[in-house]
Amino acid sequence: MGRKNSKEGKKSGILCTTPQNNTGKVIFEDNNLCCQFLNDYVDLPHFKDVRPEDIEDVSEEFVPLFSNEREADRIKEIKIRGKNNITSFFLISLIEHKSNVEYNIHMQIFRYMVYIWERYERRMEQKNPGCTKRKDFTYPPIIPIVYYEGKVRWTAPKDFKDKIMFGETFKEFLPNFSYYIVPIHDYSNETLINHGDEISLVMLINKLQTIEDVEQFRALPAKKVDEILKDTPDYLLDIIANVLRAFLRKENVPEEETETLVSKVKEKKMGELFANMDKMDIQAERRKTAEAVKRAEEAYDKGIESVIRTCKKLNATKEVAITQVMEMYACSLEETEKLVERYWND
Repeated sequence: MGRKNSKEGKKSGILCTTPQNNTGKVIFEDNNLCCQFLNDYVDLPHFKDVRPEDIEDVSEEFVPLFSNEREADRIKEIKIRGKNNITSFFLISLIEHKSNVEYNIHMQIFRYMVYIWERYERRMEQKNPGCTKRKDFTYPPIIPIVYYEGKVRWTAPKDFKDKIMFGETFKEFLPNFSYYIVPIHDYSNETLINHGDEISLVMLINKLQTIEDVEQFRALPAKKVDEILKDTPDYLLDIIANVLRAFLRKENVPEEETETLVSKVKEKKMGELFANMDKMDIQAERRKTAEAVKRAEEAYDKGIESVIRTCKKLNATKEVAITQVMEMYACSLEETEKLVERYWND
């Protein structure tokens, strides 16, 4: 069972919020949900005793490391309360919402780790100049956690040395670390719901990818689901509602129906969530979307081809064709040159 909520959650004010990132990102962005996640789903020393007030989001200090692909990642500083002192360790949460496994995640983790230790070193030097040069100076532990929402089995190696040529041979000369993987589709709905806290509901929504997932959610005992929300503060209800809204919009559920479903969260009646909803053919919607994208891409290619062939018929030069395509379709010079070469002599 996860810890009870504190009345307010501390949130970060940075990074983009796109629908695909929201679902996993909010878990680590909010300290209550992050605390519940560590208590319930990460079987490591000290995590069972972590409280929301022990967690501080320091992601803002590492913004240069975040690319568009990694904008959902979070970095947390977590206090460990001993008998006579308080020490810190750091948590890196990497959100993998894609269907494909990310095989180069080790290098991103490694960059984060180096930056975190450099930051820690500077901070300690500011407090106590020269302390980092002493024999007894040590660096805090860093725990990388990969939160994986895909249904395909995670097959990336965990150990850093496995991404290095002859890594086993030279392992004593290489950084030695692995990451903690939490693949949410390895957890049954029953396992999640039995934890009895808000993080379980967020993860249940994160699992919704097929019509079968929706049907399994509908089969959960409504009373047990609603009991979780009994004492949930409004701001956490808003977070859960936003995660659900992002999922429904991604699946092209009509806006009116989306808001009707979202209202069930606000009313603390999430057990009734899909009870009266027409069957959602998620795969059909995805096929329609894919077909629409394909048609748009084909029209785009045909349009460019038409411009190039028209320029040729009018005895214009390749340079003119390149200029016309770049102006009309905002293509890069390199891309346009390739297209002109492709269609000019066909």
